[in-house]
Amino acid sequence: MTSGTVATSRREERRERRKRLGPLGVLSHVALLVWTVLVVVPILWTFLASVKSEDEIFGDAWSLPRTLHWDNFARAWEQAHIGQYTLNSVVVVTFSTFGTMLLGSMAAYVLARYPFRGNRAFYLMFVSGLAFPVYLALTPLFFVVQNMGNVPVLGPFIGLNTHAGLVLVYIAYSMPFTVFFLAAFFRTLPTAVGEAAMVDGASHTRVFFQIMLPMARPGIVSVTIFNVLGQWNQYQLPLVLLQERDKWVLTQGIADISTAAGYDQDWSALFAALTLAILPMLVVYTIFQRQIQAGLTAGALK
Repeated sequence: MTSGTVATSRREERRERRKRLGPLGVLSHVALLVWTVLVVVPILWTFLASVKSEDEIFGDAWSLPRTLHWDNFARAWEQAHIGQYTLNSVVVVTFSTFGTMLLGSMAAYVLARYPFRGNRAFYLMFVSGLAFPVYLALTPLFFVVQNMGNVPVLGPFIGLNTHAGLVLVYIAYSMPFTVFFLAAFFRTLPTAVGEAAMVDGASHTRVFFQIMLPMARPGIVSVTIFNVLGQWNQYQLPLVLLQERDKWVLTQGIADISTAAGYDQDWSALFAALTLAILPMLVVYTIFQRQIQAGLTAGALK
Protein backbone atom coordinates (compact mmCIF):
# COMPACT_ATOMS: atom_id res chain seq x y z
CA MET A 1 0.00 0.00 0.00
CA THR A 2 1.45 3.36 -1.08
CA SER A 3 1.77 6.41 1.17
CA GLY A 4 -0.90 8.21 -0.90
CA THR A 5 -3.36 5.37 -0.37
CA VAL A 6 -2.66 5.37 3.37
CA ALA A 7 -3.22 9.13 3.58
CA THR A 8 -6.48 8.82 1.63
CA SER A 9 -7.77 6.05 3.89
CA ARG A 10 -6.93 8.10 6.97
CA ARG A 11 -8.82 11.10 5.59
CA GLU A 12 -11.82 8.87 4.91
CA GLU A 13 -11.65 7.49 8.47
CA ARG A 14 -11.62 11.02 9.87
CA ARG A 15 -14.64 11.95 7.73
CA GLU A 16 -16.51 8.87 8.92
CA ARG A 17 -15.63 9.67 12.52
CA ARG A 18 -16.93 13.24 12.13
CA LYS A 19 -20.17 11.93 10.63
CA ARG A 20 -20.67 9.52 13.55
CA LEU A 21 -19.93 12.19 16.11
CA GLY A 22 -22.13 14.85 14.61
CA PRO A 23 -21.95 18.55 15.53
CA LEU A 24 -22.68 17.93 19.23
CA GLY A 25 -19.93 15.32 19.41
CA VAL A 26 -17.43 17.70 17.83
CA LEU A 27 -18.42 20.45 20.27
CA SER A 28 -18.03 18.09 23.22
CA HIS A 29 -14.53 17.15 22.05
CA VAL A 30 -13.63 20.83 21.69
CA ALA A 31 -14.99 21.55 25.18
CA LEU A 32 -12.96 18.65 26.62
CA LEU A 33 -9.84 19.93 24.85
CA VAL A 34 -10.34 23.43 26.28
CA TRP A 35 -10.97 21.98 29.75
CA THR A 36 -7.80 19.88 29.49
CA VAL A 37 -5.74 22.94 28.61
CA LEU A 38 -7.26 24.94 31.50
CA VAL A 39 -6.35 22.17 33.95
CA VAL A 40 -2.99 20.99 32.65
CA VAL A 41 -1.36 24.36 31.87
CA PRO A 42 -1.56 25.77 35.45
CA ILE A 43 -0.23 22.49 36.87
CA LEU A 44 2.71 22.48 34.46
CA TRP A 45 3.41 26.14 35.23
CA THR A 46 3.40 25.35 38.96
CA PHE A 47 5.87 22.50 38.48
CA LEU A 48 8.06 24.76 36.36
CA ALA A 49 7.97 27.62 38.89
CA SER A 50 8.86 25.28 41.75
CA VAL A 51 12.43 24.91 40.44
CA LYS A 52 12.94 28.56 39.45
CA SER A 53 14.41 31.50 41.29
CA GLU A 54 12.37 34.56 42.24
CA ASP A 55 13.71 36.60 39.32
CA GLU A 56 12.88 33.86 36.82
CA ILE A 57 9.32 33.49 38.13
CA PHE A 58 8.59 37.21 37.71
CA GLY A 59 10.64 37.50 34.55
CA ASP A 60 9.73 35.30 31.59
CA ALA A 61 7.07 33.09 33.13
CA TRP A 62 7.37 30.29 30.55
CA SER A 63 11.13 30.23 30.17
CA LEU A 64 13.01 27.18 31.33
CA PRO A 65 15.10 27.66 34.48
CA ARG A 66 18.79 28.23 33.90
CA THR A 67 19.51 26.18 37.04
CA LEU A 68 17.20 23.77 38.83
CA HIS A 69 16.71 25.24 42.31
CA TRP A 70 15.97 22.12 44.36
CA ASP A 71 16.64 24.15 47.49
CA ASN A 72 13.11 25.54 47.07
CA PHE A 73 11.77 22.17 48.16
CA ALA A 74 14.20 22.04 51.08
CA ARG A 75 12.99 25.43 52.35
CA ALA A 76 9.36 24.44 51.94
CA TRP A 77 9.92 21.10 53.68
CA GLU A 78 12.01 22.32 56.61
CA GLN A 79 11.52 26.05 57.18
CA ALA A 80 7.81 26.10 56.26
CA HIS A 81 7.24 22.73 58.03
CA ILE A 82 5.55 21.19 54.99
CA GLY A 83 6.92 17.80 56.05
CA GLN A 84 5.04 17.90 59.36
CA TYR A 85 1.86 19.17 57.70
CA THR A 86 2.07 16.43 55.06
CA LEU A 87 2.42 13.77 57.77
CA ASN A 88 -0.60 15.21 59.58
CA SER A 89 -2.63 15.11 56.36
CA VAL A 90 -1.62 11.51 55.65
CA VAL A 91 -2.66 10.41 59.15
CA VAL A 92 -5.98 12.24 59.07
CA VAL A 93 -6.93 11.20 55.53
CA THR A 94 -5.94 7.55 56.13
CA PHE A 95 -8.13 7.12 59.21
CA SER A 96 -11.00 9.23 57.89
CA THR A 97 -11.11 7.39 54.56
CA PHE A 98 -11.04 4.03 56.30
CA GLY A 99 -13.87 5.06 58.63
CA THR A 100 -15.88 6.58 55.79
CA MET A 101 -15.63 3.48 53.60
CA LEU A 102 -16.36 1.06 56.45
CA LEU A 103 -19.43 2.88 57.77
CA GLY A 104 -20.57 4.15 54.38
CA SER A 105 -20.44 0.74 52.69
CA MET A 106 -22.31 -0.90 55.56
CA ALA A 107 -25.03 1.77 55.54
CA ALA A 108 -25.31 1.69 51.75
CA TYR A 109 -25.58 -2.12 51.72
CA VAL A 110 -28.40 -2.16 54.28
CA LEU A 111 -30.31 0.63 52.53
CA ALA A 112 -29.89 -1.04 49.13
CA ARG A 113 -30.61 -4.69 50.00
CA TYR A 114 -32.86 -4.78 53.10
CA PRO A 115 -36.38 -3.32 52.86
CA PHE A 116 -37.69 -2.00 56.18
CA ARG A 117 -39.97 0.74 57.44
CA GLY A 118 -38.26 4.11 56.99
CA ASN A 119 -35.69 2.80 54.50
CA ARG A 120 -36.47 5.48 51.94
CA ALA A 121 -36.50 8.22 54.58
CA PHE A 122 -33.05 7.25 55.87
CA TYR A 123 -31.70 7.13 52.31
CA LEU A 124 -33.07 10.59 51.52
CA MET A 125 -31.57 11.96 54.73
CA PHE A 126 -28.15 10.76 53.61
CA VAL A 127 -28.60 12.09 50.07
CA SER A 128 -29.84 15.47 51.30
CA GLY A 129 -26.38 16.03 52.77
CA LEU A 130 -25.08 16.45 49.21
CA ALA A 131 -27.13 19.64 48.85
CA PHE A 132 -26.04 21.12 52.19
CA PRO A 133 -23.11 23.57 51.79
CA VAL A 134 -20.38 23.00 54.35
CA TYR A 135 -20.11 26.77 54.89
CA LEU A 136 -23.54 26.81 56.56
CA ALA A 137 -22.41 24.22 59.11
CA LEU A 138 -19.07 25.70 60.13
CA THR A 139 -20.31 27.69 63.13
CA PRO A 140 -22.55 24.99 64.68
CA LEU A 141 -19.92 22.38 63.83
CA PHE A 142 -17.32 24.35 65.76
CA PHE A 143 -19.48 24.31 68.91
CA VAL A 144 -20.41 20.63 68.46
CA VAL A 145 -16.75 19.61 68.29
CA GLN A 146 -15.96 21.95 71.17
CA ASN A 147 -18.64 20.25 73.29
CA MET A 148 -17.25 16.86 72.28
CA GLY A 149 -14.13 17.88 74.16
CA ASN A 150 -16.15 17.77 77.38
CA VAL A 151 -17.01 14.07 76.98
CA PRO A 152 -15.50 12.05 79.85
CA VAL A 153 -12.31 10.11 79.03
CA LEU A 154 -12.56 10.60 75.23
CA GLY A 155 -13.05 14.35 75.27
CA PRO A 156 -9.38 15.40 75.13
CA PHE A 157 -8.88 13.17 72.06
CA ILE A 158 -11.92 14.18 69.95
CA GLY A 159 -12.40 17.87 70.75
CA LEU A 160 -11.01 20.96 69.09
CA ASN A 161 -7.37 20.92 67.95
CA THR A 162 -7.32 17.12 67.74
CA HIS A 163 -6.79 15.00 64.65
CA ALA A 164 -9.35 12.45 65.89
CA GLY A 165 -12.01 15.16 66.06
CA LEU A 166 -11.18 16.20 62.50
CA VAL A 167 -11.34 12.56 61.39
CA LEU A 168 -14.87 12.23 62.78
CA VAL A 169 -15.95 15.39 60.98
CA TYR A 170 -14.40 14.19 57.71
CA ILE A 171 -16.29 10.90 58.03
CA ALA A 172 -19.61 12.70 58.57
CA TYR A 173 -18.78 15.12 55.73
CA SER A 174 -18.06 12.29 53.26
CA MET A 175 -20.91 9.94 54.18
CA PRO A 176 -23.66 11.42 51.92
CA PHE A 177 -21.72 10.93 48.67
CA THR A 178 -20.41 7.53 49.78
CA VAL A 179 -23.86 6.18 50.66
CA PHE A 180 -25.44 7.68 47.53
CA PHE A 181 -22.87 6.11 45.19
CA LEU A 182 -22.52 2.72 46.88
CA ALA A 183 -26.25 2.20 47.45
CA ALA A 184 -26.81 2.49 43.71
CA PHE A 185 -23.89 0.11 43.11
CA PHE A 186 -25.07 -2.51 45.62
CA ARG A 187 -28.51 -2.58 43.96
CA THR A 188 -26.88 -3.81 40.74
CA LEU A 189 -25.20 -6.83 42.39
CA PRO A 190 -26.89 -10.24 41.92
CA THR A 191 -28.81 -11.55 44.91
CA ALA A 192 -28.42 -15.26 44.10
CA VAL A 193 -24.89 -15.52 45.52
CA GLY A 194 -25.83 -13.91 48.82
CA GLU A 195 -28.97 -16.04 49.15
CA ALA A 196 -26.97 -19.19 48.49
CA ALA A 197 -24.51 -18.23 51.23
CA MET A 198 -27.39 -17.60 53.65
CA VAL A 199 -28.80 -21.06 52.88
CA ASP A 200 -25.37 -22.54 53.68
CA GLY A 201 -25.51 -20.89 57.09
CA ALA A 202 -23.52 -17.71 56.56
CA SER A 203 -24.48 -14.75 58.75
CA HIS A 204 -25.44 -11.34 57.38
CA THR A 205 -22.04 -10.00 58.47
CA ARG A 206 -20.17 -12.77 56.68
CA VAL A 207 -22.23 -12.34 53.52
CA PHE A 208 -21.42 -8.64 53.48
CA PHE A 209 -17.67 -8.81 54.20
CA GLN A 210 -16.77 -12.01 52.34
CA ILE A 211 -19.18 -11.95 49.39
CA MET A 212 -20.82 -8.63 48.67
CA LEU A 213 -17.88 -6.37 49.50
CA PRO A 214 -15.46 -8.18 47.14
CA MET A 215 -18.12 -8.11 44.41
CA ALA A 216 -18.45 -4.35 44.89
CA ARG A 217 -14.71 -3.77 44.65
CA PRO A 218 -14.83 -1.50 41.54
CA GLY A 219 -17.30 0.83 43.23
CA ILE A 220 -15.42 0.71 46.53
CA VAL A 221 -12.13 1.67 44.85
CA SER A 222 -13.74 4.53 42.94
CA VAL A 223 -15.44 6.06 45.98
CA THR A 224 -12.27 5.59 48.06
CA ILE A 225 -10.21 7.59 45.57
CA PHE A 226 -12.83 10.35 45.41
CA ASN A 227 -12.89 10.56 49.21
CA VAL A 228 -9.09 10.65 49.42
CA LEU A 229 -8.96 13.49 46.90
CA GLY A 230 -11.73 15.45 48.58
CA GLN A 231 -10.39 15.07 52.11
CA TRP A 232 -6.78 15.76 51.08
CA ASN A 233 -7.83 19.07 49.49
CA GLN A 234 -10.22 20.11 52.28
CA TYR A 235 -9.40 23.50 53.76
CA GLN A 236 -12.45 25.03 55.48
CA LEU A 237 -12.97 22.27 58.04
CA PRO A 238 -9.39 22.07 59.37
CA LEU A 239 -9.18 25.87 59.32
CA VAL A 240 -12.08 26.03 61.78
CA LEU A 241 -11.24 22.98 63.91
CA LEU A 242 -7.43 23.14 64.13
CA GLN A 243 -5.92 26.33 65.51
CA GLU A 244 -2.67 24.95 66.92
CA ARG A 245 0.09 25.20 64.32
CA ASP A 246 1.64 21.80 65.09
CA LYS A 247 -1.72 20.14 64.33
CA TRP A 248 -2.22 21.83 60.96
CA VAL A 249 -2.78 19.79 57.78
CA LEU A 250 -1.17 20.45 54.41
CA THR A 251 -3.76 22.88 53.04
CA GLN A 252 -3.37 25.11 56.10
CA GLY A 253 0.41 25.04 55.75
CA ILE A 254 0.25 26.07 52.08
CA ALA A 255 -2.18 28.87 52.90
CA ASP A 256 0.23 30.09 55.57
CA ILE A 257 3.12 30.05 53.09
CA SER A 258 0.97 31.97 50.60
CA THR A 259 0.26 34.65 53.19
CA ALA A 260 3.91 34.85 54.23
CA ALA A 261 5.05 34.97 50.61
CA GLY A 262 3.34 38.32 50.24
CA TYR A 263 5.73 39.73 52.84
CA ASP A 264 8.84 37.56 52.60
CA GLN A 265 8.79 37.25 48.80
CA ASP A 266 9.59 33.51 48.95
CA TRP A 267 7.36 32.57 46.04
CA SER A 268 9.69 29.75 44.98
CA ALA A 269 9.03 27.90 48.25
CA LEU A 270 5.29 28.46 47.78
CA PHE A 271 5.28 26.78 44.36
CA ALA A 272 7.48 23.99 45.71
CA ALA A 273 4.95 23.40 48.49
CA LEU A 274 2.12 23.36 45.96
CA THR A 275 4.02 20.79 43.92
CA LEU A 276 4.49 18.60 47.00
CA ALA A 277 0.73 18.78 47.63
CA ILE A 278 -0.25 18.02 44.03
CA LEU A 279 2.14 15.16 43.27
CA PRO A 280 0.77 12.54 45.76
CA MET A 281 -2.79 12.93 44.50
CA LEU A 282 -1.61 12.93 40.89
CA VAL A 283 0.25 9.68 41.49
CA VAL A 284 -2.73 8.10 43.26
CA TYR A 285 -5.12 9.02 40.47
CA THR A 286 -2.70 7.82 37.77
CA ILE A 287 -2.25 4.44 39.46
CA PHE A 288 -5.96 3.83 40.07
CA GLN A 289 -7.32 5.48 36.92
CA ARG A 290 -8.56 2.23 35.38
CA GLN A 291 -10.22 1.10 38.62
CA ILE A 292 -12.02 4.44 38.87
CA GLN A 293 -13.32 4.17 35.30
CA ALA A 294 -14.37 0.56 35.89
CA GLY A 295 -16.25 1.54 39.05
CA LEU A 296 -18.07 4.39 37.31
CA THR A 297 -19.19 2.21 34.40
CA ALA A 298 -19.82 -1.12 36.18
CA GLY A 299 -23.17 -0.07 37.57
CA ALA A 300 -24.39 1.08 34.16
CA LEU A 301 -23.33 -2.12 32.43
CA LYS A 302 -24.98 -4.55 34.86
